[in-house]
Amino acid sequence: MVLPFFLERRMGAYLLKQKLLGRKRYPLVLMLEPLFRCNLSCPGCGKIDYPDPILNRRMSVAECLEAAAECGAPMVAIPGGEPLIHREIGEIVKGLIAQKRFVSLCTNALLLEKRLHLFEPSPYLFFSVHLDGLKEHHDNAVSQDGVFDRALRGILAAKAKGFTVNVNATVFDGYKAEDLARFLDFARDLGVGVFISPGYAYERASGQEHFLNRRKTKELFRKVFALGKGKRWTLGQSQLFLDFMAGNQQFHCTPWGMPARNIFGWQKPCYLFAEGYAKTYKELIETTDWDSYGTGRYEKCADCMAHCGYEATAADAAISNPFKSIALAFRGIRTEGPMAPEIALDKQRPATFVHSLHVERELARLKQEEAAEAGQRLSAAE
Repeated sequence: MVLPFFLERRMGAYLLKQKLLGRKRYPLVLMLEPLFRCNLSCPGCGKIDYPDPILNRRMSVAECLEAAAECGAPMVAIPGGEPLIHREIGEIVKGLIAQKRFVSLCTNALLLEKRLHLFEPSPYLFFSVHLDGLKEHHDNAVSQDGVFDRALRGILAAKAKGFTVNVNATVFDGYKAEDLARFLDFARDLGVGVFISPGYAYERASGQEHFLNRRKTKELFRKVFALGKGKRWTLGQSQLFLDFMAGNQQFHCTPWGMPARNIFGWQKPCYLFAEGYAKTYKELIETTDWDSYGTGRYEKCADCMAHCGYEATAADAAISNPFKSIALAFRGIRTEGPMAPEIALDKQRPATFVHSLHVERELARLKQEEAAEAGQRLSAAE
């Protein structure tokens, strides 16, 4: 089992409630980034290229818990950076569980064995370990030898202590379907579920040549799912999302389904890129021009099929049209024949690049804080 049954039941009840209340935009999973600092430097990552004053910042326990309460999402994913670097990560997780929220702690597992004592097994907590493939592939993806073996030791240690463990895999261009199928065989035999998603082309990531476009994503996953027929892989996403990745659904992005809160604030428009920040969740929802984002609307979104944009779309579709989900469960994911029509890109607006402005503003604010604190210390000394 990838997720506890009662989590699926509660998430389903939550989705149904939102539909009955007629809510158009609601959060499904809060993407909570308490820090950007990481102990790896993956070429496909767009989260770690900030200057040290920003990488050294942390959200406090209170800020994390307030964000979860303010947002109200039933589930909180804690990516980063590497969350286990945060000195108060145990308290953050404990506080979120006390709020009766499901917590997915995303980690590269390099520190997992050393940090396990900070947590207690709970049906509300599972570790989501970053593994992009088998040993050679994963170590190459993270640009460091030995990471796969250390992550595997962390997984086994966590499972031995009674924790629920899944793995998350990001797929890039050049990944052979046969290799990905062997990795899914390995995860099945290891007894862990897999959350899988194509990588997003972060504008700041060093390895731009590694990202998939939408056509390649669909073709790859059709091949993978064809190889997986009858193998009983345990994939964490909904069948409709997987069917979307195989090119059989024409979904539009719903970025509000997985809102992102980090050291800057509430990130507009989504977890994958920032074009502004809001001070509150309410401000995020009410002031973001949602209709100007998404594939076919904005150049930065052209090739995106990532889970944080489309998993919430699939979940909403499952509630809106349950018969579609039931039919898919019986027939399985189609891996041949015509694909659903692709979204036209001829009317998308060009990309704007504002990342450096956010960085400059944050650095200026930090300098002001340091100057104010120095002034207070000087006054106290006098």
